[in-house]
Amino acid sequence: MKSAIPSIAVLFTVFSAAGQQSQLTRKELAQPTVIQAYPCAKGYTWFFPDGKLGQCAISEPIAFGEAQIPAGSVIVLRPDGKPRHVFLARDAYVLGCNVRGGGLLGPSTGFVTTFYADGKLYSIYLVDDQIIQGVPCRGGEGGIFTDPAGGGNRVEFYEDGKLRSCKVTHDYAGRQAGQRVIPPR
Repeated sequence: MKSAIPSIAVLFTVFSAAGQQSQLTRKELAQPTVIQAYPCAKGYTWFFPDGKLGQCAISEPIAFGEAQIPAGSVIVLRPDGKPRHVFLARDAYVLGCNVRGGGLLGPSTGFVTTFYADGKLYSIYLVDDQIIQGVPCRGGEGGIFTDPAGGGNRVEFYEDGKLRSCKVTHDYAGRQAGQRVIPPR
């Protein structure tokens, strides 16, 4: 049951954002425009009822939370203007991890990288298998559309940056390959 709790949290985050999306107003930018210090690209941009930025594709690389993200990525903000999550335009390194980006129909249909309210990294999807803080974490396929309930190959972190959980690539710490491991704190 413990492994279901993080999955439920991610689903809640995504569906809460989708519910928030219905409260947002869409506007089309005729040219790239800096809004609340974010370089929004030409095209559709979403705003909260109070006029604050809710979502846009960015026109240049930026720091988002504690991550550096590439141009073309779609950022999603909380109502207070803090990072909620990002759909990376392409695979990118985030805090030393090779994180999956892109999507079949553009970045906003791909893998989601999520953040705590303070901008610290919460979860990512790895491009390939990687050792993170000594744990052999599984990468590759998986994501909200292919494995929403099981958490796919999502890697989660605590707010202090320590690894919270991942699926392992081989038997490790009493877990079999493919099982989610929660390292001791």
